[in-house]
Amino acid sequence: MSIRFPVGKYEIIAAPIAHSAHMLRYTVYLNGKRIGALVSVPTESDCRFLELPPPVPELVPWKPLYRPGRPKKGTPPRSNEAPPVPSEELPAGLSLPSHREEH
Repeated sequence: MSIRFPVGKYEIIAAPIAHSAHMLRYTVYLNGKRIGALVSVPTESDCRFLELPPPVPELVPWKPLYRPGRPKKGTPPRSNEAPPVPSEELPAGLSLPSHREEH
């Protein structure tokens, strides 16, 4: 059992998909030549896309330009200690809490 119907200048033939209870494969033809198939009902725009797909740009090889955590050659090694807070940026009378007071 197959169903034939036109969409613009394209001819569509819908046939059941093997081992499927209710799905159809819509095969698109142009001047008797098969140009593609879809599982959903194709529109004329879908058929035009199958006939003349847009150009795909070439793949560009990936190059790592920014590698965080990897220092440049010649830089001093990083320390795990936090940098000291400059005392001149603190308001007058404000004291820093010790590690025991943070909880």
